[in-house]
Amino acid sequence: MRRTEWIALLIAIAAPAIALAQTDEIQVYDAAIAPPGTLGLTWHNNFTPLGATVAAEPGGIIPDRSLNGVTEWAYGVTDWFEAGLYLPLYSRTRTGAVLYDGFKLRTLFVVPHAAERNFFYGVNFEFSVNTAHWDTHRYTAEIRPIMGWHLGKLDLVFNPILDSAYDGVLNLRFAPATRIAYAVRKDLTLGIEEYADFGPLRRFDRSRDQPHLLFGVMDWAVGRMGVEVGAGFGLTRASDHRVLKMILTWDLMST
Repeated sequence: MRRTEWIALLIAIAAPAIALAQTDEIQVYDAAIAPPGTLGLTWHNNFTPLGATVAAEPGGIIPDRSLNGVTEWAYGVTDWFEAGLYLPLYSRTRTGAVLYDGFKLRTLFVVPHAAERNFFYGVNFEFSVNTAHWDTHRYTAEIRPIMGWHLGKLDLVFNPILDSAYDGVLNLRFAPATRIAYAVRKDLTLGIEEYADFGPLRRFDRSRDQPHLLFGVMDWAVGRMGVEVGAGFGLTRASDHRVLKMILTWDLMST
């Protein structure tokens, strides 16, 4: 099967029922950035074949059988700074309605040449403008510290994320993401990722009310394109039961 046929097959698998809970991006950051002068595109699509049948807020998107996605445009400014724009952020509901959800600005600061270091680190800031059906807060933000270790073929990465609705430090939500991955070949990696939301710092939610999702993921390089696919399983009653994700990346232009 030719490369273009593989890409078409992946999109066809993901698209018919594509959906996920209220998030556009299911990814653990490993401090990799676009080289200086390079414009990159990452296309996120997440689908929830089996999820909550009631929206988190009145008028919100019902997670079950809905698709959330976004095209993420990134530009390497220096070897330690990348600027990004998420646009458009969109959803397809289980009734077939296609919705515009907003946009985000991103600034990512990392230690240079992270892939060549045993220990790497960085921090990402995102600033969101949301539509009412996507988030009841018009403006939100994310602070994503990044830390990890390259241990031969094994990678350990942790993102202790804090989500903000600009309503006070104690109301920051702790939503960490963790990844353990093993490089089977230079172009193929298998991994396990865990995504959680413990609730606000002032007082964590009860354990049964905390979403926790465990993903099995596979990453591989297809020429100049990167492909990541994953299947997630909810670990608590507050989690969507099944979630699929697909991430495609391209380097579009270099100066």
